[in-house]
Amino acid sequence: MLRTYEKEISWKAGGLALGVHVALLAALLISFNWKAAHPMMNVTEVELWDSIPSNSPSPPVVKIEPPQPSPEPVVKAPPPEPVVKEEVKEIPKEESKADIALEKKKELEQKKAEEKAVKLAEKLAADKLKKEQLAALQAETRQDDMRDADKQAKDKKVAKESNDALKKLQQDALAEGDQQALSAKAAANAGVVDEFKSKIQAKIRGNVNKALCGDGNPELRFEIGLLPTGELSNSPKLVKSSGNAACDEAVERAIIASEPLPLPSDASLFSQFRNLKLKFKPND
Repeated sequence: MLRTYEKEISWKAGGLALGVHVALLAALLISFNWKAAHPMMNVTEVELWDSIPSNSPSPPVVKIEPPQPSPEPVVKAPPPEPVVKEEVKEIPKEESKADIALEKKKELEQKKAEEKAVKLAEKLAADKLKKEQLAALQAETRQDDMRDADKQAKDKKVAKESNDALKKLQQDALAEGDQQALSAKAAANAGVVDEFKSKIQAKIRGNVNKALCGDGNPELRFEIGLLPTGELSNSPKLVKSSGNAACDEAVERAIIASEPLPLPSDASLFSQFRNLKLKFKPND
């Protein structure tokens, strides 16, 4: 991995190498074009003398060689681009140590961060597992509570039904006992009522002038109203006549003369005597 200053040096070196190659190629092209435009002239070499020598051997023959064609310029292939080394210049020892320490510190921090991330992932996984286990335990506990609640509700329902049945039996028994008691009381009251009706009839019959009723066995009926004191609340009312007006009047006078009529001491029975219908046979 190249550092910042190494990248700058690499760019500079690459640019310099490229510039050198471009300049060299331009020079070769210019040289070739110049030779092609200016061909070389044929040159004859002549030896000059100050005076003509006498009796001298003939001068040497100078051979004139035709001009040699100029060799074509050889275009050399551009040299390979120099390989830029990673480190162009030597790094000072102090800077290198600092960079190494910094790199080691970064590696150590990265390693710690990775370890921390791994531990965090493990912790999250463990927490998730605990939450799932806790949720399952809570769900199981709720189910147990629901089962217990259902069982308690059923037990309460059974107990309530049992209590209701027992209460009903007790109420039925009490009602039956009350009915029996009421029946017995009603029978007793009926006996008391009949008893006092007979006493009232007997008292009135004792005050009747039987001579006015003749020798037969006449029958007549009166309706009377009584007060709690035994006195009449209104005048006696003839419901059925005996056919003998004198006999009917004799019985009416006997009813009035019999006040106060006998009544039972139990005030609850007075309703049976508020309006009485009495049958009389004076000659019995």
